Amino acid sequence: MDMLHSSSAKLEPFLLMSKSAKGAAAAKLIETVTAAPGVFVFAELLDTPSISELKTSEQFASSYHLLELFAYHTYGDYKAKPMDYPPLSPAQLTKIKHLSLVSLAATSRILPYAQLLQYLDLSSIRELEDLVIDAIYANVVRGKLDQKEQRFEVEYTMGRDVPPEQMGKLLESLQLWSQRTTQVLSALDNRITSIQSSAAVAQRKIADHEAARDKLMNELAANKGGRAAMERRKQLQDSDMDIDLSTMGTMVSMAWEQGSPEKGRKKLPASGSSSARKRGRDVR
Repeated sequence: MDMLHSSSAKLEPFLLMSKSAKGAAAAKLIETVTAAPGVFVFAELLDTPSISELKTSEQFASSYHLLELFAYHTYGDYKAKPMDYPPLSPAQLTKIKHLSLVSLAATSRILPYAQLLQYLDLSSIRELEDLVIDAIYANVVRGKLDQKEQRFEVEYTMGRDVPPEQMGKLLESLQLWSQRTTQVLSALDNRITSIQSSAAVAQRKIADHEAARDKLMNELAANKGGRAAMERRKQLQDSDMDIDLSTMGTMVSMAWEQGSPEKGRKKLPASGSSSARKRGRDVR
């Protein structure tokens, strides 16, 4: 449960008591609730009829203003006009200073020690740091005490009640924030759409590139296979030509031997020739 809901829950018993509280009882109720631990929002109590009646009461108007102080204002406002309020107890002083710390943190996330010491009317750094630590434990603020730099670095603050006269300004701020948020979201949507469109175009280019690459590789593979087949055919053709030429040579040689005039002529042996010559000499 966050601090706002917790404080609202702790205010509930006082809201119930305010229905029957009148005059002095209502003033006493204000004194009690402004000192009660864990109660830091009061606007709902201010709107109850019995408390609202104190605003016009000459005797108890200061009690009503005290409740307004805790709901909307700061310790600085109390210091400026202390006579407008009943005397504050130590518990009330501590709480109004905690609430003042929240208001200061709403305007700046870095709060120098010197500023806090002066505004909260504290006499030492130790006292200031104790006050801030108490506020952190109460979950009124969260942050870091930087002793080296002498400052309080705020990370979180609870929300305080908003005075009725500032509701219009708050509404304007919320409307401006809403417009800026809408513009930022619209710009983000446009950017996302642009990125998605660019991504789609890039994806198509990649797909086209891959398709062209695959086609080229297939063509290269086909051309390589075609050249290999042509070279094989050429080798076979050259081999067939060699066989044909060899066969043709053999056939020509055979035809030449068959058609020669010396074909069928009986060759005389060398010894026979020698005998013939001898016979011829004998005849002579």
